[in-house]
Amino acid sequence: MPTIRACYACERTFEPSRARCDCGEPLWRPIEPLDRWPSGAGSSGRSIWRYDAVLPASQPAGDLEAGGAAVWRSHSLEGYAGTHVWLADEGRNPTGSFKDRGSAVGVAATLEAEIDRVGTVSHGNMARSVAAHAAAVGIDCTVLVPADIAEERVRAIARFDPKIVRVRGDYGRLYYDALELGRRHGIQFLNSDVPLRVAGQKTLAFDLLERIPDLDAIVLPVSSGGNASAVWKGLLELRAGGLLESLPRLYLTQAAACDPIAAAFQSSRERVDPDADVRETVAYSIANADPPSGTRALAAVRDTGGAVLSVDDDAILEAQDRLARDAGVRVEPASATTLAGLRQLTEREEIDADETVACVLTGRGYGGRGDVPSAPVVDREDLESTLESA
Repeated sequence: MPTIRACYACERTFEPSRARCDCGEPLWRPIEPLDRWPSGAGSSGRSIWRYDAVLPASQPAGDLEAGGAAVWRSHSLEGYAGTHVWLADEGRNPTGSFKDRGSAVGVAATLEAEIDRVGTVSHGNMARSVAAHAAAVGIDCTVLVPADIAEERVRAIARFDPKIVRVRGDYGRLYYDALELGRRHGIQFLNSDVPLRVAGQKTLAFDLLERIPDLDAIVLPVSSGGNASAVWKGLLELRAGGLLESLPRLYLTQAAACDPIAAAFQSSRERVDPDADVRETVAYSIANADPPSGTRALAAVRDTGGAVLSVDDDAILEAQDRLARDAGVRVEPASATTLAGLRQLTEREEIDADETVACVLTGRGYGGRGDVPSAPVVDREDLESTLESA
Protein backbone atom coordinates (compact mmCIF):
# COMPACT_ATOMS: atom_id res chain seq x y z
CA MET A 1 0.00 0.00 0.00
CA PRO A 2 1.38 3.46 -0.82
CA THR A 3 2.47 5.58 2.10
CA ILE A 4 2.98 8.92 0.39
CA ARG A 5 0.40 11.70 0.34
CA ALA A 6 -0.64 13.43 -2.88
CA CYS A 7 -2.24 16.77 -3.73
CA TYR A 8 -5.26 16.46 -5.99
CA ALA A 9 -4.71 20.02 -7.28
CA CYS A 10 -1.02 20.27 -8.13
CA GLU A 11 -0.12 16.55 -7.98
CA ARG A 12 2.87 17.06 -5.68
CA THR A 13 3.66 14.23 -3.26
CA PHE A 14 4.75 14.33 0.38
CA GLU A 15 5.72 12.12 3.27
CA PRO A 16 2.79 10.64 5.24
CA SER A 17 3.24 13.04 8.16
CA ARG A 18 1.88 15.87 5.98
CA ALA A 19 -1.83 16.68 5.77
CA ARG A 20 -1.69 19.83 3.60
CA CYS A 21 0.18 20.72 0.41
CA ASP A 22 2.41 23.77 0.07
CA CYS A 23 -0.31 25.16 -2.21
CA GLY A 24 -2.64 25.09 0.78
CA GLU A 25 -4.89 22.27 -0.38
CA PRO A 26 -5.50 19.05 1.60
CA LEU A 27 -3.64 15.87 0.74
CA TRP A 28 -4.93 12.36 0.29
CA ARG A 29 -3.47 8.94 -0.45
CA PRO A 30 -2.79 8.33 -4.16
CA ILE A 31 -5.60 6.79 -6.22
CA GLU A 32 -5.82 3.06 -5.45
CA PRO A 33 -7.87 1.35 -8.19
CA LEU A 34 -10.59 -1.06 -7.09
CA ASP A 35 -10.75 -3.55 -9.95
CA ARG A 36 -13.24 -6.10 -8.64
CA TRP A 37 -16.09 -6.28 -6.19
CA PRO A 38 -15.50 -8.43 -3.10
CA SER A 39 -16.74 -12.00 -3.64
CA GLY A 40 -19.17 -13.03 -0.90
CA ALA A 41 -19.59 -11.49 2.50
CA GLY A 42 -16.58 -13.17 4.11
CA SER A 43 -15.58 -12.48 7.70
CA SER A 44 -16.11 -8.74 7.25
CA GLY A 45 -19.80 -9.04 6.35
CA ARG A 46 -21.03 -5.82 4.77
CA SER A 47 -18.55 -3.60 6.64
CA ILE A 48 -15.92 -1.34 5.10
CA TRP A 49 -13.33 -4.08 5.60
CA ARG A 50 -14.66 -6.06 2.66
CA TYR A 51 -12.76 -3.45 0.60
CA ASP A 52 -9.51 -3.99 2.52
CA ALA A 53 -7.53 -4.35 -0.73
CA VAL A 54 -7.69 -0.56 -1.09
CA LEU A 55 -7.61 0.43 2.58
CA PRO A 56 -4.44 1.52 4.43
CA ALA A 57 -4.96 -0.77 7.44
CA SER A 58 -6.41 -4.14 8.41
CA GLN A 59 -9.44 -4.71 10.60
CA PRO A 60 -8.33 -4.79 14.26
CA ALA A 61 -9.75 -6.94 17.04
CA GLY A 62 -12.69 -5.16 18.64
CA ASP A 63 -13.54 -3.15 15.52
CA LEU A 64 -17.13 -1.86 15.45
CA GLU A 65 -17.94 -2.98 11.87
CA ALA A 66 -18.66 0.39 10.28
CA GLY A 67 -20.04 0.67 6.78
CA GLY A 68 -22.42 -1.47 4.78
CA ALA A 69 -25.00 1.31 4.52
CA ALA A 70 -28.62 0.29 4.15
CA VAL A 71 -29.41 1.26 0.55
CA TRP A 72 -32.90 0.93 -0.88
CA ARG A 73 -35.23 2.44 -3.44
CA SER A 74 -37.94 4.59 -1.85
CA HIS A 75 -40.95 4.43 -4.14
CA SER A 76 -43.00 6.38 -1.60
CA LEU A 77 -40.75 9.46 -1.94
CA GLU A 78 -40.59 9.55 -5.72
CA GLY A 79 -43.63 11.77 -6.17
CA TYR A 80 -42.14 14.32 -3.79
CA ALA A 81 -38.59 14.01 -5.13
CA GLY A 82 -39.62 14.01 -8.78
CA THR A 83 -37.35 11.15 -9.85
CA HIS A 84 -36.26 7.59 -8.98
CA VAL A 85 -34.83 8.04 -5.49
CA TRP A 86 -32.68 5.67 -3.47
CA LEU A 87 -31.81 6.27 0.17
CA ALA A 88 -28.47 5.40 1.77
CA ASP A 89 -28.89 5.42 5.55
CA GLU A 90 -25.55 6.09 7.21
CA GLY A 91 -27.37 6.51 10.52
CA ARG A 92 -27.15 2.74 10.96
CA ASN A 93 -23.40 2.97 11.57
CA PRO A 94 -22.18 2.15 15.10
CA THR A 95 -22.42 5.73 16.41
CA GLY A 96 -25.09 6.90 14.01
CA SER A 97 -23.21 8.67 11.22
CA PHE A 98 -20.94 8.33 8.20
CA LYS A 99 -18.01 9.45 10.36
CA ASP A 100 -17.61 5.86 11.57
CA ARG A 101 -16.11 4.84 8.23
CA GLY A 102 -13.23 7.28 8.57
CA SER A 103 -12.82 6.74 12.30
CA ALA A 104 -12.55 2.98 11.86
CA VAL A 105 -9.75 3.23 9.32
CA GLY A 106 -8.01 6.04 11.18
CA VAL A 107 -7.99 4.16 14.47
CA ALA A 108 -6.87 0.92 12.80
CA ALA A 109 -3.97 2.68 11.06
CA THR A 110 -3.03 4.37 14.34
CA LEU A 111 -2.80 0.97 16.03
CA GLU A 112 -0.62 -0.40 13.24
CA ALA A 113 1.68 2.62 13.55
CA GLU A 114 2.00 1.87 17.30
CA ILE A 115 0.64 5.29 18.27
CA ASP A 116 -1.34 5.11 21.50
CA ARG A 117 -3.59 8.17 21.26
CA VAL A 118 -6.01 9.55 18.70
CA GLY A 119 -7.80 12.87 18.73
CA THR A 120 -10.15 15.08 16.81
CA VAL A 121 -11.53 18.61 16.66
CA SER A 122 -15.31 18.32 16.69
CA HIS A 123 -18.39 19.06 18.74
CA GLY A 124 -20.62 16.65 16.84
CA ASN A 125 -20.74 13.28 15.12
CA MET A 126 -16.99 13.03 14.52
CA ALA A 127 -16.11 13.51 18.20
CA ARG A 128 -18.50 10.78 19.24
CA SER A 129 -17.28 8.48 16.48
CA VAL A 130 -13.55 8.81 17.15
CA ALA A 131 -14.09 8.35 20.89
CA ALA A 132 -16.15 5.20 20.36
CA HIS A 133 -13.73 3.57 17.94
CA ALA A 134 -10.78 4.37 20.20
CA ALA A 135 -12.60 2.84 23.17
CA ALA A 136 -13.41 -0.29 21.17
CA VAL A 137 -9.74 -1.09 20.54
CA GLY A 138 -8.36 0.24 23.82
CA ILE A 139 -6.44 3.38 22.91
CA ASP A 140 -6.71 6.86 24.41
CA CYS A 141 -8.66 9.67 22.78
CA THR A 142 -8.58 13.45 23.13
CA VAL A 143 -11.45 15.58 21.82
CA LEU A 144 -11.16 19.36 21.42
CA VAL A 145 -14.53 21.10 21.61
CA PRO A 146 -15.58 24.77 21.79
CA ALA A 147 -15.96 26.18 25.28
CA ASP A 148 -19.67 26.86 24.73
CA ILE A 149 -20.58 23.37 23.50
CA ALA A 150 -24.15 22.26 24.24
CA GLU A 151 -24.48 19.98 27.25
CA GLU A 152 -26.28 17.23 25.31
CA ARG A 153 -23.28 16.97 23.01
CA VAL A 154 -20.81 16.71 25.88
CA ARG A 155 -22.92 13.90 27.36
CA ALA A 156 -22.99 11.99 24.08
CA ILE A 157 -19.23 12.27 23.57
CA ALA A 158 -18.38 11.53 27.21
CA ARG A 159 -20.09 8.13 27.17
CA PHE A 160 -16.97 6.74 25.50
CA ASP A 161 -14.63 8.25 28.13
CA PRO A 162 -12.29 10.40 26.02
CA LYS A 163 -10.38 13.34 27.44
CA ILE A 164 -12.58 16.32 26.54
CA VAL A 165 -10.96 19.76 26.41
CA ARG A 166 -13.13 22.85 26.01
CA VAL A 167 -11.18 25.49 24.11
CA ARG A 168 -11.79 29.26 24.13
CA GLY A 169 -10.72 31.28 21.12
CA ASP A 170 -10.86 30.84 17.35
CA TYR A 171 -12.33 27.35 17.08
CA GLY A 172 -11.86 27.31 13.31
CA ARG A 173 -8.08 27.57 13.72
CA LEU A 174 -8.05 24.53 16.01
CA TYR A 175 -8.17 22.29 12.94
CA TYR A 176 -4.66 23.44 12.03
CA ASP A 177 -3.43 23.74 15.63
CA ALA A 178 -4.40 20.13 16.30
CA LEU A 179 -2.48 18.74 13.33
CA GLU A 180 0.69 20.52 14.42
CA LEU A 181 0.30 19.68 18.11
CA GLY A 182 -0.45 16.08 17.21
CA ARG A 183 2.84 15.77 15.34
CA ARG A 184 4.72 17.16 18.32
CA HIS A 185 2.97 15.12 21.00
CA GLY A 186 2.31 11.78 19.34
CA ILE A 187 -1.44 12.18 18.87
CA GLN A 188 -3.01 10.99 15.61
CA PHE A 189 -5.61 13.68 14.97
CA LEU A 190 -8.36 12.30 12.75
CA ASN A 191 -9.79 15.63 11.68
CA SER A 192 -12.52 16.06 9.10
CA ASP A 193 -10.52 15.69 5.89
CA VAL A 194 -7.17 14.12 6.79
CA PRO A 195 -5.95 11.35 4.45
CA LEU A 196 -6.82 8.45 6.77
CA ARG A 197 -10.38 9.69 7.24
CA VAL A 198 -10.84 10.17 3.50
CA ALA A 199 -9.49 6.64 2.96
CA GLY A 200 -12.24 5.19 5.13
CA GLN A 201 -15.08 7.38 3.95
CA LYS A 202 -14.43 6.67 0.26
CA THR A 203 -16.03 3.25 0.89
CA LEU A 204 -19.43 4.97 0.80
CA ALA A 205 -18.97 5.37 -2.96
CA PHE A 206 -18.14 1.66 -3.23
CA ASP A 207 -21.28 0.68 -1.30
CA LEU A 208 -23.47 2.88 -3.50
CA LEU A 209 -22.13 1.71 -6.86
CA GLU A 210 -22.01 -1.94 -5.85
CA ARG A 211 -25.70 -1.75 -4.98
CA ILE A 212 -26.81 0.71 -7.72
CA PRO A 213 -24.57 0.17 -10.78
CA ASP A 214 -26.71 2.43 -13.01
CA LEU A 215 -26.56 5.39 -10.61
CA ASP A 216 -26.85 8.77 -12.35
CA ALA A 217 -26.31 11.11 -9.41
CA ILE A 218 -25.46 11.28 -5.71
CA VAL A 219 -26.81 14.00 -3.40
CA LEU A 220 -24.69 14.55 -0.31
CA PRO A 221 -24.64 17.14 2.51
CA VAL A 222 -21.39 19.08 2.71
CA SER A 223 -19.71 20.78 5.67
CA SER A 224 -15.90 20.58 5.80
CA GLY A 225 -15.76 19.03 2.33
CA GLY A 226 -14.02 15.92 3.65
CA ASN A 227 -16.81 13.46 2.90
CA ALA A 228 -17.48 14.95 -0.54
CA SER A 229 -13.76 14.57 -1.25
CA ALA A 230 -13.87 10.97 -0.06
CA VAL A 231 -16.85 10.03 -2.22
CA TRP A 232 -15.16 11.65 -5.23
CA LYS A 233 -11.98 9.71 -4.53
CA GLY A 234 -13.95 6.49 -4.28
CA LEU A 235 -15.56 7.17 -7.66
CA LEU A 236 -12.17 7.89 -9.21
CA GLU A 237 -10.82 4.60 -7.85
CA LEU A 238 -13.77 2.67 -9.28
CA ARG A 239 -13.18 4.25 -12.67
CA ALA A 240 -9.43 3.61 -12.48
CA GLY A 241 -10.11 -0.06 -11.72
CA GLY A 242 -12.56 -0.45 -14.61
CA LEU A 243 -15.68 -0.93 -12.46
CA LEU A 244 -17.13 2.41 -13.50
CA GLU A 245 -17.12 3.91 -16.98
CA SER A 246 -18.45 7.39 -16.23
CA LEU A 247 -18.78 9.16 -12.90
CA PRO A 248 -22.21 9.82 -11.41
CA ARG A 249 -22.86 13.52 -10.96
CA LEU A 250 -22.12 14.70 -7.43
CA TYR A 251 -24.54 17.25 -5.96
CA LEU A 252 -23.70 18.84 -2.61
CA THR A 253 -26.21 20.50 -0.30
CA GLN A 254 -25.70 23.28 2.24
CA ALA A 255 -27.98 25.21 4.55
CA ALA A 256 -28.66 28.65 3.08
CA ALA A 257 -27.66 30.24 6.38
CA CYS A 258 -24.07 29.02 5.95
CA ASP A 259 -23.17 28.10 2.38
CA PRO A 260 -19.62 29.12 1.39
CA ILE A 261 -19.17 26.23 -1.06
CA ALA A 262 -22.50 26.92 -2.77
CA ALA A 263 -21.62 30.61 -3.00
CA ALA A 264 -18.32 29.80 -4.70
CA PHE A 265 -20.02 27.43 -7.15
CA GLN A 266 -22.80 29.85 -8.02
CA SER A 267 -20.34 32.70 -8.64
CA SER A 268 -18.00 30.46 -10.71
CA ARG A 269 -15.07 30.98 -8.35
CA GLU A 270 -12.16 28.54 -8.31
CA ARG A 271 -11.69 28.70 -4.54
CA VAL A 272 -14.01 28.76 -1.54
CA ASP A 273 -13.82 31.82 0.67
CA PRO A 274 -15.02 31.88 4.30
CA ASP A 275 -18.65 32.84 4.83
CA ALA A 276 -18.66 36.15 6.70
CA ASP A 277 -22.45 36.25 7.13
CA VAL A 278 -23.32 33.06 9.00
CA ARG A 279 -26.80 32.84 10.50
CA GLU A 280 -28.46 30.24 12.70
CA THR A 281 -29.81 27.14 10.99
CA VAL A 282 -31.52 23.91 11.99
CA ALA A 283 -28.78 22.10 10.05
CA TYR A 284 -26.07 23.30 12.44
CA SER A 285 -23.96 20.16 12.01
CA ILE A 286 -23.05 21.27 8.46
CA ALA A 287 -22.75 25.00 9.22
CA ASN A 288 -19.02 25.29 8.52
CA ALA A 289 -18.11 28.86 7.60
CA ASP A 290 -14.53 28.04 6.55
CA PRO A 291 -14.44 24.46 5.21
CA PRO A 292 -10.86 23.10 5.04
CA SER A 293 -11.70 20.95 2.00
CA GLY A 294 -14.19 23.35 0.46
CA THR A 295 -12.15 23.96 -2.67
CA ARG A 296 -11.55 20.22 -3.12
CA ALA A 297 -15.30 19.58 -2.79
CA LEU A 298 -15.86 22.25 -5.44
CA ALA A 299 -13.42 20.43 -7.73
CA ALA A 300 -15.32 17.17 -7.16
CA VAL A 301 -18.60 18.75 -8.22
CA ARG A 302 -17.14 20.29 -11.35
CA ASP A 303 -15.29 17.12 -12.31
CA THR A 304 -18.50 15.09 -12.18
CA GLY A 305 -20.81 17.67 -13.75
CA GLY A 306 -22.84 18.27 -10.59
CA ALA A 307 -23.69 21.36 -8.56
CA VAL A 308 -23.75 22.81 -5.04
CA LEU A 309 -27.14 23.84 -3.68
CA SER A 310 -28.37 26.07 -0.86
CA VAL A 311 -31.59 25.02 0.87
CA ASP A 312 -33.44 27.09 3.44
CA ASP A 313 -34.60 25.87 6.83
CA ASP A 314 -38.25 25.57 5.83
CA ALA A 315 -37.33 23.22 2.97
CA ILE A 316 -35.01 21.23 5.25
CA LEU A 317 -37.68 20.71 7.91
CA GLU A 318 -40.27 19.76 5.29
CA ALA A 319 -37.89 17.17 3.82
CA GLN A 320 -37.05 15.84 7.29
CA ASP A 321 -40.77 15.36 7.93
CA ARG A 322 -41.25 13.64 4.56
CA LEU A 323 -38.42 11.21 5.27
CA ALA A 324 -40.09 10.22 8.53
CA ARG A 325 -43.71 10.05 7.28
CA ASP A 326 -43.12 8.60 3.81
CA ALA A 327 -39.95 6.53 4.27
CA GLY A 328 -39.92 5.73 7.98
CA VAL A 329 -36.45 7.19 8.52
CA ARG A 330 -35.43 9.50 11.36
CA VAL A 331 -32.57 11.80 10.38
CA GLU A 332 -30.96 14.98 11.61
CA PRO A 333 -31.72 18.13 9.58
CA ALA A 334 -28.35 18.04 7.80
CA SER A 335 -29.30 14.70 6.24
CA ALA A 336 -32.65 16.06 5.11
CA THR A 337 -30.90 18.71 3.00
CA THR A 338 -30.33 15.99 0.40
CA LEU A 339 -34.01 15.36 -0.24
CA ALA A 340 -34.70 19.10 -0.18
CA GLY A 341 -31.89 19.63 -2.65
CA LEU A 342 -33.07 16.82 -4.93
CA ARG A 343 -36.56 18.32 -5.05
CA GLN A 344 -34.99 21.64 -6.01
CA LEU A 345 -32.99 19.98 -8.79
CA THR A 346 -35.99 18.20 -10.32
CA GLU A 347 -38.12 21.35 -10.13
CA ARG A 348 -35.38 23.18 -12.06
CA GLU A 349 -35.18 20.21 -14.48
CA GLU A 350 -31.49 19.70 -13.77
CA ILE A 351 -32.35 16.09 -12.92
CA ASP A 352 -34.84 14.23 -15.12
CA ALA A 353 -37.77 12.17 -13.86
CA ASP A 354 -36.32 8.94 -15.25
CA GLU A 355 -32.88 9.25 -13.62
CA THR A 356 -31.63 7.19 -10.68
CA VAL A 357 -30.44 9.29 -7.75
CA ALA A 358 -29.06 8.36 -4.31
CA CYS A 359 -29.72 10.67 -1.36
CA VAL A 360 -27.12 10.03 1.33
CA LEU A 361 -28.60 10.39 4.82
CA THR A 362 -25.41 11.03 6.72
CA GLY A 363 -26.58 10.74 10.32
CA ARG A 364 -29.26 10.54 12.98
CA GLY A 365 -28.18 13.37 15.29
CA TYR A 366 -28.07 13.56 19.07
CA GLY A 367 -30.34 12.35 21.85
CA GLY A 368 -30.36 10.78 25.28
CA ARG A 369 -29.80 11.90 28.85
CA GLY A 370 -27.03 11.66 31.41
CA ASP A 371 -24.74 13.64 33.64
CA VAL A 372 -22.56 16.33 32.11
CA PRO A 373 -18.93 15.42 32.89
CA SER A 374 -16.40 17.96 34.03
CA ALA A 375 -13.95 19.04 31.35
CA PRO A 376 -11.16 21.62 31.54
CA VAL A 377 -11.72 24.94 29.80
CA VAL A 378 -8.52 26.36 28.33
CA ASP A 379 -7.54 29.22 26.06
CA ARG A 380 -6.39 28.17 22.61
CA GLU A 381 -2.92 29.58 23.38
CA ASP A 382 -2.62 27.24 26.40
CA LEU A 383 -3.73 24.08 24.61
CA GLU A 384 -0.25 22.61 24.21
CA SER A 385 0.43 22.46 27.95
CA THR A 386 -2.95 20.79 28.47
CA LEU A 387 -2.13 18.09 25.91
CA GLU A 388 1.29 17.55 27.46
CA SER A 389 -0.32 16.76 30.82
CA ALA A 390 -2.94 14.42 29.37
